[in-house]
Amino acid sequence: MKILFIEWASFGNADIKDAFTKEGHQVICFPFSNKDARRDVEIESALTQKIREAVPDAVFSFNYFPLVSNVCKREDLPYISWIYDSPYVMLYSYTAINPCNTIYVFDRALCREFNEAGIQTVRYLPMAANTERLDKIAPLPAASASVSVPDASGVYGAPQVPGCPYLYDVSFVGSLYTESHNFFDRMGNLSAYAKGYLEGLMHAQMNVQGCNFIQESLSPIMEELYQALPMDPNPDGVETKEYLYAQYVINRKITGLERLRLLTAVTQRQTLDLFTLDPSFRLPNLHNHGTADYYSEMPLVFKKSRINLNISLRSIKSGIPLRAFDIMGSGGFLLSNYQEDFLENFTPEVDFVYYESEKDLLLKIDYYLTHEAERAAIAKNGHDKVAAAHTYRDRVREMLAHL
Repeated sequence: MKILFIEWASFGNADIKDAFTKEGHQVICFPFSNKDARRDVEIESALTQKIREAVPDAVFSFNYFPLVSNVCKREDLPYISWIYDSPYVMLYSYTAINPCNTIYVFDRALCREFNEAGIQTVRYLPMAANTERLDKIAPLPAASASVSVPDASGVYGAPQVPGCPYLYDVSFVGSLYTESHNFFDRMGNLSAYAKGYLEGLMHAQMNVQGCNFIQESLSPIMEELYQALPMDPNPDGVETKEYLYAQYVINRKITGLERLRLLTAVTQRQTLDLFTLDPSFRLPNLHNHGTADYYSEMPLVFKKSRINLNISLRSIKSGIPLRAFDIMGSGGFLLSNYQEDFLENFTPEVDFVYYESEKDLLLKIDYYLTHEAERAAIAKNGHDKVAAAHTYRDRVREMLAHL
């Protein structure tokens, strides 16, 4: 088949193109610069021209774009999209029901929500890893491994002391949600009632894994939230105000608070290595390395960490985040919060391990740091399960089989 690939700065571009090619398909790229546009006459015209010139059998993109769907509908061409972001408001566009669409989401509960509303263009498809590529990334030799030490500026950098087979005991790669898109902290004029209501709601949610009740609980304070931080649904969408505030404001804040709480608890017992967008974040016993390149550096972190933490974004209902597949696909040991979809695809304490609370997290870190053979066996099982059934080539076959 000939696939027109909508190419923007997304994770997995090289992996999915490689998978299409190795499965015998031809990939033609269409650069997509304005990925936030729902309508753009120039892009629509250029895409239409590209389709008519290349005559592809289908169009593919990571994430879903109403603009692309409308062009494919007019050209009577299948449009396959695979959403890895959460939340993703453009999924709620009226265009989602266009018959040309097959929209894959990695969250089983989210898929069920759309299907129960009668929208059958949305299907469930977990994320994946390119184990062929990841297996070729060799970890540093044991003699080169070490514990990082800070330079004169206090920033932890390259390893210095040889002798340890792992660079890190416990590591976490991810955002702390302290960056500029933290909308919650912009709401400075809420009443005492609204502030107390939110504090209680967020505290309750932080103590519950596997179920998110924020969106359904906002009606008593919705008007105050809107006055403090106006957010309106898109004209072509069916998303509600409750959805916008729950997923883009409050769940992100909860995730930031939860990650801070858990990482702080870990550093009170262990050294923690952090790879994040905020280079200024500091805690005792924490080495902040800044960002890690997705393709060249992140797999090495996973391979050279005894324990890799996953603390899922709270807007993900039941799905397995891409980061978890990256960890297991790299051969790293995964210790994650509970997400229902894990149990559909992997076996706890065989392929990965999940924690149910802060106390449980700390106990499991202590246990697996002192049970090396068991930890290594679980890491290998997780890798082998991904390699056997959860690669990008597996996903390409699944997607194209439904055309």
